[in-house]
Amino acid sequence: MNRIITIIIGSLLVSVAYNLFLIPHEILSSGLSGIAIMLGLITPFNTGVLNFLLNLPLLIIGVFKLGKRFILYTILSVVIISLGLYIVPIKQISTEPILSSLFGGVLTGIGVGLIFRVSASSGGFDILAMLLNKKKDFPLGALLSAMNGVVVLISGFIFGWDAALNTMVAIYATGKVVDMVHTKHIKLTLMIVTSKGNEMKEKLLSNVYRGITLIDGEGAYSGQGRKILMTVITRYQLTEIKELIKEIDPNAFVNITETTEVMGSFHRN
Repeated sequence: MNRIITIIIGSLLVSVAYNLFLIPHEILSSGLSGIAIMLGLITPFNTGVLNFLLNLPLLIIGVFKLGKRFILYTILSVVIISLGLYIVPIKQISTEPILSSLFGGVLTGIGVGLIFRVSASSGGFDILAMLLNKKKDFPLGALLSAMNGVVVLISGFIFGWDAALNTMVAIYATGKVVDMVHTKHIKLTLMIVTSKGNEMKEKLLSNVYRGITLIDGEGAYSGQGRKILMTVITRYQLTEIKELIKEIDPNAFVNITETTEVMGSFHRN
């Protein structure tokens, strides 16, 4: 329940940031939400409706391709953001575009960071990049940066380069605040020693978008067989994985260490 409340609060913060700070000054956000804002400004359609429609195909694909809990929480976030964009009136709080881009970016970063902390996302390019990364071994960060770069260019051609620069400021502020709120750059290695290896493997694979290495082990004192599961996760996934581990084996021994660097295909299953 706390996780759902956090997602709702974070998503509403994003909606408020868009309608009160970014949209009144024709400033776009990152991701598909930025495209939804652009289309909402140049067409008669509501931004909330457009945000939902743009995310819908990716969410449907994500249900089958990505972790179930992750995508269900992401669906909740997309729905709340879309409803918020539909309900919250578009009103100019500040007459200064640069202040609006900064404050809107910070507020968006807080909202998205809260969503990320409970193992969800706000949809859009995050989902698209993860789906693409499963097919091609491209760095996820580079994919997101490239796609956001396209949003900035589109903003410049349609709304002018002042708007594009303000969009860059908003995206930069959002990224910095997101890093501060949920520390997505911190990775952890988990070594899970359990007598219920297969059950644990199935539970984690069906709920978490991460690969797992399974190793045979043996208790030094008891001589009993054990399974050792090794996986690398991002820090914001830790709470969810702890809950999953306790569901299968409350007596499992889990060693959690901070990971300095990961080589290879971190985002692929």
